[in-house]
Amino acid sequence: MTEFLAVVHEALDKVAGTQADRIQRAATAIVDSLAAGGVVQTFGAGHSEGLAMEIAGRAGGLVPTNRIALRDIVIYGGEPPEVLFDALLERQPGIAHRLYELAAPRPEDVFVLASQSGINGSVVELALLIKERGHPLIAITSVEHSSAVPPRHPSGLKLAELADVVLDNGAPYGDAVLPLEGGGAVGAVSAITGALLAQLVTIEVVRQIQAAGNTPPVYLSANVPGGDEHNTSLESRYAGRIRRTA
Repeated sequence: MTEFLAVVHEALDKVAGTQADRIQRAATAIVDSLAAGGVVQTFGAGHSEGLAMEIAGRAGGLVPTNRIALRDIVIYGGEPPEVLFDALLERQPGIAHRLYELAAPRPEDVFVLASQSGINGSVVELALLIKERGHPLIAITSVEHSSAVPPRHPSGLKLAELADVVLDNGAPYGDAVLPLEGGGAVGAVSAITGALLAQLVTIEVVRQIQAAGNTPPVYLSANVPGGDEHNTSLESRYAGRIRRTA
């Protein structure tokens, strides 16, 4: 446990020490989008969906945020649930078109895409669509991991090569950091450093909004008195544009 904690502290320090400028740039892109009436569209497949959840729809986070997920094609798109049984679904580029269509983003929306490797078909194809349609794109990825693996998308591109701002989560190749006898490793760090990046960006967005003399639209916990009323009031400003999926 002590060894893992030491590695995590080192990774957190690396993120804090190397990503400050990029965090500020990402926050500015989000502030500009919100000022223009946009919302933050966020997507992550596999375990990276947890990072999308860290950005969209949580206490202390921004209200104008919409989480895109692979299961949207079932919940909103009418596909049979069985399509989600495919363990390699996130590697399929074609699904990105359906996800983008179902999200129905406006031109002023900004996107945050999360992927440890940044190579799978769905996230790279979605990034291509985002850039083709002129949206700002922020990526949260592992530069080390992404640089060490070949692309899977037919274009030969990776997420980090398409983003306007790349936030490096500092996680190593393979994500896990403690080697096991006989091969493999345990103790992934990307969820921890990714959550830190998400919170740092959110905090900087709020700081910039307040510095401009405006009130940031931030969620209260639904589990404190008045939380539901506060959140419902703010969400009503973005009716039909943000959604919460289980």
